[in-house]
Amino acid sequence: MRALFDTHCHLDASEFDVDRDHVIRLAQAQGVQGILIPSVQATDFAKVRDLAHGFEQGAYAVGIHPMFVRHARQEDLDVLTRFLYDHRDDERLVAVGEIGLDFFVSEISQGIERERQVHFYKAQLAIARQAQLPVILHVRRSQDELLKWLRRHDRIGGIAHAFNGSFQQAQQFIDLGFALGVGGAFTFTRAKQIRRLVTECALENLVLETDAPDMAPAWLEKGARNSPAEVAKIAQALAALRDTDIDTVCEATAQTAMRVIPKLGDLWSVVNK
Repeated sequence: MRALFDTHCHLDASEFDVDRDHVIRLAQAQGVQGILIPSVQATDFAKVRDLAHGFEQGAYAVGIHPMFVRHARQEDLDVLTRFLYDHRDDERLVAVGEIGLDFFVSEISQGIERERQVHFYKAQLAIARQAQLPVILHVRRSQDELLKWLRRHDRIGGIAHAFNGSFQQAQQFIDLGFALGVGGAFTFTRAKQIRRLVTECALENLVLETDAPDMAPAWLEKGARNSPAEVAKIAQALAALRDTDIDTVCEATAQTAMRVIPKLGDLWSVVNK
């Protein structure tokens, strides 16, 4: 059986409210064996947990996304800590995320918004370390700042989601125990930097993802809803770009996902059968 997994899919998003069960079945029909669902705010924690428990090999992460910290409360960090403690024996709770920094918008890249993002990021790194869980990082024009604070912690590891930095920056994340999330962005021929990155990086440092319902690949219409089923074509596109076969891509990226997020090793053990 092909080891095909989506390591980043927001199945809890409202875009899936009308047909979520169908979306999951369609992904499974395309050979997707497991899906990792990260949260974006404290009010989502229970929902992503319930979703992950609703289908075979669903997994989830809890955390506060940098674009949601504007409306987050300081108390939400306590909510996160308590949730991780209360569900510490849940095999499907595999990481803290989606957390990180997003400096894409100029108004956010400086001043109070930046400070607030950094505060929540630092706090959640400490919480992840206490819970002994890896993290799923949101990385957008913030690579160096993310690395700065990662180096101040013991090796945490995890996934640098939708990574689009330089090869040198990528290597620094890899050296800290991270894999790079590979999704729809590289499928556009104009995305020369990321296409070069996903061919130059060793395959064992990459994992497959969709970021559905966002980050639609090139073969979908602009503005179309992305879905976890697309990870099958993303694997094919990566194999073609690297001039290798899809089974090699699927097996290597699955093994990498289980290495950087160890609890997936038991949950997604189908790849070893």
